[in-house]
Amino acid sequence: MTGRDRWDAVVLGAGLGGMLAAAALARHMDRVLIVERDRLPAGAEWRRGVPQARHAHNLMTAGHTAMDRLLPGLRRDLEAAGMVKVGMPRDMLLLTAGGWMPRFPTPLFMMTGSRALIDQVVRDRLRADPRIRFLEQTEAVGLVTEGPDATVVRGVRVRGSGTRDGVRELSADFVVDATGRTSRAPEWLRALGCQPPPESVVDAKVAYATCVFDPPPGHEADWKCILLQSTPQAPRQGILNPIEEGRWMVSLAAMGGRRPPRDHEEFLRFAGTLRSHVLHDVLRRARPVTPVHGSGRTENRRRHYERLRRWPDRFLVLGDGAGALNPSYGQGMSVAACSAVALDEALTAAGGDPAGIARPLRKKIAKCIDTAWAIAATGDLAYPWAVSEADLTTRLALRYLYRVVDVSTWSPAAARALLDVNQMVASAKAVFRPRVVAAVLRGPRPSPEQPPTLSATPSLAHADSH
Repeated sequence: MTGRDRWDAVVLGAGLGGMLAAAALARHMDRVLIVERDRLPAGAEWRRGVPQARHAHNLMTAGHTAMDRLLPGLRRDLEAAGMVKVGMPRDMLLLTAGGWMPRFPTPLFMMTGSRALIDQVVRDRLRADPRIRFLEQTEAVGLVTEGPDATVVRGVRVRGSGTRDGVRELSADFVVDATGRTSRAPEWLRALGCQPPPESVVDAKVAYATCVFDPPPGHEADWKCILLQSTPQAPRQGILNPIEEGRWMVSLAAMGGRRPPRDHEEFLRFAGTLRSHVLHDVLRRARPVTPVHGSGRTENRRRHYERLRRWPDRFLVLGDGAGALNPSYGQGMSVAACSAVALDEALTAAGGDPAGIARPLRKKIAKCIDTAWAIAATGDLAYPWAVSEADLTTRLALRYLYRVVDVSTWSPAAARALLDVNQMVASAKAVFRPRVVAAVLRGPRPSPEQPPTLSATPSLAHADSH
């Protein structure tokens, strides 16, 4: 084995989860290799390995905060590249299942832009780091282990992707699988004599269609983003995100096995079937600048690696391979970023030595997924066709969550709690804050038919109260 095949850490997958894991590892190690099946683009271009990249992406408060911690100044770089800060909920027309959410200032903001741009900015930062290297057009085919009963991972076996080239080994002190929904970690574990992880699946059967638009000439508005959420009675959703170059990325979603249209005329007509006409009215005067792209694999799927008693040391799974979420909720990138921070913290506590950190890290990765799962998977359980093993406790939690959504149209405390969970700055317990429980007990009130304007929004200074 050559010296070039020896690495302190190998990360499988150059998606956002893999790149952020590499950034965390490089804070403690000198030689980190990212192995990627695709050929990586030089600029902000779509690639096959990130199929959702053509659709709207939200980088939540916890997500961009975690990314900026791992790569200081990254938030500034993202904004300079064209990403847009959207104050939550001040800058958004947000129609929840309960009605229009009031608009008021909070410290929370998400960043919106194309996924290709986000990946490019992060990738450029990593390429400039002499500790990190990329190995493209190469796929992992198995783990290299040592010790009694193959209890320690010491590298990976790889080959050229799409070829029958010979397999070679890359040795490493630590291996991270960030290959996403197509992760082969369960079968690799089975080959080592370990049990595959139990899975939880909640599938609302969501399909997407997305198109990028130029805003109408002279467009002016007191909002930056529109989100019209679905309900079980109206299982259609639409979001308008501002992105780079002053454009809008619009994603429409249909649930229950239906698919939104793939041509511009039908795309606009479908927007007119949403729970509010506001998005349709804006798009009527906008100009489409891309084809309509579709996507359909969107189920919430957790692989509960944290439950396995036997686990090989020096091996970790994170990102969509551990917990893939319905993209409707926009939390996948933020979960990956928070998981990478957990990896960084574990290495810091261990003085940079990766031995023994993988087993406890599985639970920390699961905790990163928990908050997003409480919104995405639990919310999708409201749809009768969702596949689930939900117990009575989960279904009672769902009823309470929808009650909080109902009262968020008039209760700033309830609205703030939902936003804190959505932006992943608080756990799901935030919806049980005393002010929120009190609002739930008082019950819902009629919601305005029209979206709120900033000038008409009353002072809600107490909205920050927890």
